[in-house]
Amino acid sequence: METCEKKKTWTDEERSKLAAQLDAELSEYMKNLEKKEYTEGWPEDRWQEEMEKHPFFMKKAPEPGDELSPLMEGLQQLKYGEDENTPEELANNYKDDGNFNFKYKKYHLAIFSYTEGIKTKCNDKELMAQLYNNRAAAHFMLKNYRSSLNDCKLALNLKHEYPKALNRAATCSFHIRNYGECIELCDRLLHQTPTNREILKLRNDAVIAKGRLERDQRKQAKLEKALDKEGKKLLEAISKRSITILARKKQHKLELSDLEHENSNIQRVQLDENNRLLWPVLISYPERMQCDLVNKFHEDTPLMEQLIEIFKPLEWDKERKYIIGNVNVYFEGNEEPPVIHAVDIRLTLGEILQDERFVVRNGAPMFFILVKSSQVEEHFLRECVN
Repeated sequence: METCEKKKTWTDEERSKLAAQLDAELSEYMKNLEKKEYTEGWPEDRWQEEMEKHPFFMKKAPEPGDELSPLMEGLQQLKYGEDENTPEELANNYKDDGNFNFKYKKYHLAIFSYTEGIKTKCNDKELMAQLYNNRAAAHFMLKNYRSSLNDCKLALNLKHEYPKALNRAATCSFHIRNYGECIELCDRLLHQTPTNREILKLRNDAVIAKGRLERDQRKQAKLEKALDKEGKKLLEAISKRSITILARKKQHKLELSDLEHENSNIQRVQLDENNRLLWPVLISYPERMQCDLVNKFHEDTPLMEQLIEIFKPLEWDKERKYIIGNVNVYFEGNEEPPVIHAVDIRLTLGEILQDERFVVRNGAPMFFILVKSSQVEEHFLRECVN
């Protein structure tokens, strides 16, 4: 015969007391547990860095050459491994990467991805044409118009009437001023779509630009021919005067480049309407470390006359030392080592330049002005005056 135990009826006070006792026992148990440091997770000071390495949480794709986490390396191998993918699959994967980077305006990365796809040399001509065309688009956005044009041509070799490649190739040709090629490419496009307004406008712009460029080229050729004739005339005039010019290169004949000064502000010697020479002349004042430039010193003008013009007055010559009668003028001769020679300032520039000892360096005759009997003059001339 079965007996039933009578269930205890708990009061609220008893329940609260029991709950408090259980909490106390649990707390005591937890205190007595052995404390161990958890080492299998991410370090607290680097959790964010580690999290961003995880493929599911990273905020940006790895750049070429970046160190990859083992998980990412595994995923990369699945996507890009040659053992796991056919050349066509690899090319498509790289094309997708390039398209993603292009969408977010990362054109250099897009070029890298498309290039990797091209390297697969897959047998799908359509896909290869797309890769070349897409790389051309990325180059175009970077204004690499020649590279873009080259890729368009490679795409057209694989797909002869590729509208996107033809369109971009025509635009690139215009940008690099190859207007003839631009017109030919526009004609190929217009054969497909005769009413394409954009291409019609591009072709018209190319025709106008081509005409303008050819006109400018004719003008330039005419100008160069005139300059060449003028240059020959100038060289002949100098040779007839037996003026010694220091040549920049070892050569038998005088060249126009020998008359060009390194300073672009110093004009080249010219011929006037009477076929007389106008020289750029440098006047140096060693004592004051100053220099004057006479851009068009007529060869028939006496040096004294030009100096009088220069000396009235010199802004920095507060003591008025530099006046005719109180200075001596010298030039550096063509001897080795160079020797300093005194100048008779009553002579014209042309007469001075015809002195067999005078040499024109850098296309500009140079004279040194020194105060008579000064210590600077004595120092300057010691052992070198003739």
